[in-house]
Amino acid sequence: MQDIDIVKILRKKIFLNKNFVYVFLVSLISLIVILAIGLGLIWHYRANVFDYFAKEYLQEIQNPNNTLGNEGKSTAEKIIEKQTIFTQETFVIDAVKKTNPAVVSIMISKNVPKYEAYVDPNQQQDPLSDLFPGFSFNIPQYRQNGIEKKEIGGGSGFLVSSDGLIVTNKHVVNQKDVEYTVFTNDGKKHTATVVARDPVLDIALLKIVGSNFPYLTLGNSDSLQVGQSVVAIGNALAEFRNTVSVGVISGLARSVVAGDSSGNTELLDHVIQTDAAINPGNSGGPLLNLSGQVIGVNVAVAQGSQNIGFALPINSVKSAIESVKNTGKIIRPYLGVRYVAINTEMKEKNNLTVDYGVLVKAGANQNELAVIPGSPADKAGIVENDIILEVDGVKLDEKNTLASIVRQKKIGNTITLKILHKGAEKTVRVMLEAAKDN
Repeated sequence: MQDIDIVKILRKKIFLNKNFVYVFLVSLISLIVILAIGLGLIWHYRANVFDYFAKEYLQEIQNPNNTLGNEGKSTAEKIIEKQTIFTQETFVIDAVKKTNPAVVSIMISKNVPKYEAYVDPNQQQDPLSDLFPGFSFNIPQYRQNGIEKKEIGGGSGFLVSSDGLIVTNKHVVNQKDVEYTVFTNDGKKHTATVVARDPVLDIALLKIVGSNFPYLTLGNSDSLQVGQSVVAIGNALAEFRNTVSVGVISGLARSVVAGDSSGNTELLDHVIQTDAAINPGNSGGPLLNLSGQVIGVNVAVAQGSQNIGFALPINSVKSAIESVKNTGKIIRPYLGVRYVAINTEMKEKNNLTVDYGVLVKAGANQNELAVIPGSPADKAGIVENDIILEVDGVKLDEKNTLASIVRQKKIGNTITLKILHKGAEKTVRVMLEAAKDN
């Protein structure tokens, strides 16, 4: 019997078969494409993937039945440590690299008098000069000798469009007799023009001339969670540009009274509290999530404390940005009152009859009036020391603030306010008008 060569038969019947070669190549190419797509998706959603496994391992660690190894740590604990390092370091570095080019430093310059010392030749001779030859005891005098441009402060900002639109804090650019210079991350400097200032939110928008600027992506501040990692970037102390600090979200929906170096104060509500270092000069810079999206605008630091900073939620800023992009100015409704939110502590301290609502109250400075003259509130008869209890039937408290409710309305809308006036409740209707840029 003739031996059968199985290898030759297979080679002839299968491997040399044109259909087999075609199917094999198509399958191979399909496999490569699927692997490429899979790896791409894993890389794109790497943060979510790693967070998922971190949570799974964390649950294993917290399981009371979990036993420790010889080295005193479970496998899950060791993996969590590596995961934490990878998440914190890799994603922070990633976020900084991606966003740094769009973060800017703002320097404020002003023409100030330049003085020189001189001795008046007509000044009466000092009698002590005879006792001490060679020494002059004449008192020098000073006179102005022209002017000089001098840096008087600075802050931070970030680009939100390729044509040079920049978001910063209003208190950074609240002076009108100064020059604002923007330094981009590539070391170039640009003369900036203030486009708009928000009279309620502490934000302003600048414009620099140019095109194809890198800009940041705006995230969703409504989805933030306490404990979430964040990154702050800014011009710390108006000296150290693009300084990076890392922390977590320590609290949400805080209400704070912020003040600047000139003594001006304003109430900021629904702000984000973070322990990421926010120093003077960081104001106006972005607060980022680990994906590199802006979730807040750094605005203030608590004086006399450590690791307590605040940022405006980006969702409250988006409408102002879009308004400037579309119209060149901020168009939004306003009521026209300065107020302080009432809580249990404030009720007891000021002998109030309610522990909710807002007290219409003037600021510390003379120009910080309780009710803006000619404003919708003024036209409706609201006066200082009135307490606004409700807006359209919604009770004002930490969750439902006056500013947040008004921001959701449109210009021309009429709102109904329940007010406590001199101990008596009354209802007033107010038509909202467009806020004036200041």
